[in-house]
Formats: sequence, C-alpha cells, structure tokens
Amino acid sequence: MSNNPVVASIYRYTFCLMSLLIIMSTAASAEDDAFSQWLADLRIEAAEKGISETTLDSALTGLSPIERVIELDRHQPEFKLDFWTYQGKVVSSWRIRRGRELLDKHRSLLEKVSKQYGVPPRFLVAFWGIETNFGKTLGSFPVINSLVTLAYDPRRSSFFRRELLNALKIVDEGHIKAGDMMGSWAGAMGQVQFMPSTFVRYSMDADGDGRKDIWQTLPDIMESASNFLAQSGWQRGVTWGREVRLPSGFDSSLAGLETVKPLAQWQALGVRKIEGGNLPAVNMKASLVLPAKQESPAFLVYTNYRVIMRWNRSHYYAVAVGHLADRLIGMGPLKSKRPVKKAD
Repeated sequence: MSNNPVVASIYRYTFCLMSLLIIMSTAASAEDDAFSQWLADLRIEAAEKGISETTLDSALTGLSPIERVIELDRHQPEFKLDFWTYQGKVVSSWRIRRGRELLDKHRSLLEKVSKQYGVPPRFLVAFWGIETNFGKTLGSFPVINSLVTLAYDPRRSSFFRRELLNALKIVDEGHIKAGDMMGSWAGAMGQVQFMPSTFVRYSMDADGDGRKDIWQTLPDIMESASNFLAQSGWQRGVTWGREVRLPSGFDSSLAGLETVKPLAQWQALGVRKIEGGNLPAVNMKASLVLPAKQESPAFLVYTNYRVIMRWNRSHYYAVAVGHLADRLIGMGPLKSKRPVKKAD
C-alpha cells in the first residue's frame, strides 16, 4: 500500500465499497435463489390442483417480487379523511350525475338482473361507481405478479397464496389471459373489484359465451355483483337504512351493529326520522350507526346494510353506497349538518 495518506485512504474506501458490493450481490443472489425455489414449489402445488402447465408457463414465467406492492402493503395510509370529507369525495356530484345517466342507459339490463336476484338497479350502479368509477379505473397492477409478491412475503402469505391459486384457476378456465388480468395492488380486479376467491364463488357468465368477464362484459359484471349480494343475504324490497334524529342525551352506547332492536323500540327511545316524524310502523329490526362517532349524522340500518359491509368492512363505505343509491333516484343530500370545528 502507498505511503501517501490520500492514496491509502482512497484504497481503503475502494476496498470497503467492493466488499460491500460483493456482500450485497451475494445476498441478492441468495434471495433470488429462495424466490426461485418458492416459485417452483408453488408450481408443483398448482399443478397438483389441476392447473395446466400451459397456464403456469404463461402466468409464472419471468416474475419477480414487485417492491411497490410490498411498500403499499407495509405502509397503507391510515384512514385520515373524516366522514364528511369522505362522503363528499365518494358521493360526488359527478358520480351522481353519471350514475343517473347509466341507470337510465342500462335500465333494461339492470331491471332484468334485479328481477332475478332482488338487488335494485340503483344499488348495482352505486357499487359500480364507487368501486371503479363505472369501469374507468380498473387498477394498473398485474394481478398475478402482485399476488405472487404478497404470497411470497411472509406477512400474509397464506391468505394471498390461496388468492393466487384462485387467480391461476381463473386463467386456466379461460376467463381471461394472465397478461390481461390487471387490478389493484392487492389483487382486486374487474369493474366490481372482486378478489379471485370472490370471483370463483360468485361470478356469472350472463351472456353464455363461456367466459365470466367482469372486466368488459356488462351483463356478466352486473349479474356477478347481484349474485354476490344475493348469496350474502340481500333482502328483496328492503332498503339499506335511513338517516335519523336522536333525542338530547341519547345513550350512544346503544350504537353499533351488535345492538339490534325493532323499530318500535327505537321509536320508544326517542329516535325519529331526520325530518322529525315517527319511524315507520313496520315489523323490522335495525341497528343504530354513528359513523362519525359521537358527532352527527346517525343512521338506523337494516339487514342490507350488513350485506353491503360484506363487500367492504367500513361504515363510511356502507353509508356511501346506500346514500349514493338514494341520490341516483332523486333523494336529497344528508340533512345533518357538518359540525363546525372549534378554533384552537
């Protein structure tokens, strides 16, 4: 080594850098080997479940974990929107206007599906609008590669491995090509954003062409959504819920889906329609929901609200679906006023 201290320092830095690069290269090579072995084991399992070699070659060749998918899974942003901001974004004037246009345009199809499954057209259009902006936003991630990434990652590997095997089954049955199966980073896909397991259980071939196409074929899309809701317990002739007015000093501990009472009991507790009138004198049970916690608004919700939550376990979401469905048939905005924030 040179006696020149500058040259010696450069030499040591170069040596350390090269050592680090070698270590990193070795680690990357080991990780590549581990992933390749994992993928080989997956192929064996998929083949044992009846997935063809042709499908496995088309779907699993040339894949590697997608770093962005892991980032999104690890750092999903906390739900920072308050109830009113969320409703304003989801039940927007554009979505109401466009939803009404599509409700009218596809009325024949929607009424046919509704007659068969019992889900009113306005709810089908509301789901369609909230999930993908009526088919405009289907997701930009390759579903197979995203699911491979999440199945290989240890955090929720069992869940996503099952979803991945279902996705391979969908491709193998010829419903869509692997390269065309695009969706969300977590694997939700199509105009109704079904996970692969939901697709396998509930999707329908409404037009009889041999493919269950929830990406482009509207009859398949609407019948698949209706089948899911019907099999989840949707009740014909019943709405989702209603905005209500609570009396002063109401016991908020009664709020929540775990508490179910007949409407007559809620009436006796002082709960009224949002305009102030009596609740309907019908033999129905309901739960009280306060999606903004202790603040207004308040809703009495029925069985179909619980079915909506099978789609997405969020009160914000369930209220938005119900409210958008109401707005599509001319009902007005929520009557409760957004609370005024107190100055610091």
